[in-house]
Amino acid sequence: MVKVNVLSGEFSSAEIDAYIDRAKRLYPEKRIEAIDLSAAGDEVEIGYHFADVPFQRIRRITGYLVGTLDRFNDAKRAEVNDRVKHSLMS
Repeated sequence: MVKVNVLSGEFSSAEIDAYIDRAKRLYPEKRIEAIDLSAAGDEVEIGYHFADVPFQRIRRITGYLVGTLDRFNDAKRAEVNDRVKHSLMS
């Protein structure tokens, strides 16, 4: 759900929905948290607030750089599961 902040002016619910749809079309790869709308006459200023993208973990496993194990076969997955996991805490 995208939060819409109307800073000035008045917007109908249809207009707000149209601005949300526009933002999703303009930035399909980003997660939009909020949109700021300001109306001054015929001009509308739009501000977008994007959520931080979670960090993607890349590991070196059995000689390969991987983010996920979904492309590994059963033997490689078993090899990963059999590895000794080390902790930073002692």
